[in-house]
Amino acid sequence: MKRMFTLVKRIFWILVLVGAANPATADAVNEYPTAARVEYVLGCLAVNGQTPEMLRKCSCSIDFIASVISYEKYVQMETILRMRQLRNERSTPFRQSKWANSMIDELKSVEAESTLVCF
Repeated sequence: MKRMFTLVKRIFWILVLVGAANPATADAVNEYPTAARVEYVLGCLAVNGQTPEMLRKCSCSIDFIASVISYEKYVQMETILRMRQLRNERSTPFRQSKWANSMIDELKSVEAESTLVCF
């Protein structure tokens, strides 16, 4: 089990490094790449309805998240969420470890704040 956890941890950091090394990232003032923002907004629109009002609210939400969480950390959080969707032994640490739970709790907290500000 320890070897498996080590493997999963390595995969996680490789994904993080690949995301951080992506040349598509923008400058420090606006470090979230456009593709990441669009992906978030499209997901938000799919859940909340595809209206011009929701487009503004969803865009506001990702802008708020980007102002609080660095893109590197956001990639880590999204990776954890994606790994949690897998149902196998390798994804168990992403569902049961304290470090993963604390990162997801932080993301949910910031998303809740963005809801209060934007919706």
